[in-house]
Amino acid sequence: MTDAILRTANLSRRFGGLNAVDGVDLELRRGEVHAVLGPNGAGKSTLVNLLSGDLPPSAGSIHYDGREITGLPAHRVSQLGIGRSFQKTNIFPGLSCDENVWLAAQSRQRSSLRFFRPAQHNRAVRELTDASLARCGLGRHGQRRAGALSHGEQRQLEIGMVLATQPQLLLLDEPMAGMGREESEQLVALIKDLSRDYSLLLIEHDMDAVFAVADRLTVMVNGRVIASGDVATVRASREVQEAYLGGAAAVGS
Repeated sequence: MTDAILRTANLSRRFGGLNAVDGVDLELRRGEVHAVLGPNGAGKSTLVNLLSGDLPPSAGSIHYDGREITGLPAHRVSQLGIGRSFQKTNIFPGLSCDENVWLAAQSRQRSSLRFFRPAQHNRAVRELTDASLARCGLGRHGQRRAGALSHGEQRQLEIGMVLATQPQLLLLDEPMAGMGREESEQLVALIKDLSRDYSLLLIEHDMDAVFAVADRLTVMVNGRVIASGDVATVRASREVQEAYLGGAAAVGS
C-alpha cells in the first residue's frame, strides 16, 4: 500500500467568487480506505465531482493509475476504472434490482453492434450482474422492484451498479446518509468487504463508521485541506478538533 492510485495537485474549483475546492493536494494509496471529512460546505462533494469528471477543475491536476485525467468527462473517467455513488441515491426505481445492475454491466460491453442478439442472452453480462448483486448483499433480491427496497438496500443496490462497471477505485459520497444504526452497520460491513479488492475514497459524516473502516483521513474546511494522515494522527490534531470535531472528547468518543 505504498503506491498511489490517485493523486491531485493544487486541485481547485471556483464558482464565481467562491473557492469551493481550493488548492487540494490528495493522495489515495492502492488498497486503502481514505475518508474525507469536513462540515457542510467544506467542498467534499465538489471534490468527488471533480475526481469523477462530473465537474471540470478551474486549476490543478488529477492523476489516476499513472495517467493524467484532468478535465476528462465522466463517462471516460468511469471507463478508466473510477466508479462513484452519489449523495442522493441514483437508481431506476421502476426496474428490478437485476435490471438496474444489468444496465450498468451492459455499459461495459465493448461492441454495440449486436442488434439482433437478445441482451438477456449475453453470458458475460449475466455473470457480471449476478456477481455484483451478490457482492453488494442483494443476491436473493434480484427480482424485487428497486423502488420497494429500504433506504439502506437502495444504497447497496447503487454500490452494486457501480461494481458492475468493473472499477478499481470507488468514490462513495455519504453512503450512510439518512440511515439508522442497523443499516449503517450493514453498510460498514460491506465497505470493509469491498476494501479487500478495491481502493475507496469515502465521504462521510458518521464518525463511528469512518473510524471503523478508514486507513487514512483528510479533513477539509472551506475548500482547503487542514489535515491529512493516519487516523490516530488526524484525530489528535488540535486544529481538526477545533474546526470540525468539537473538541478532544468528540474525537475520542
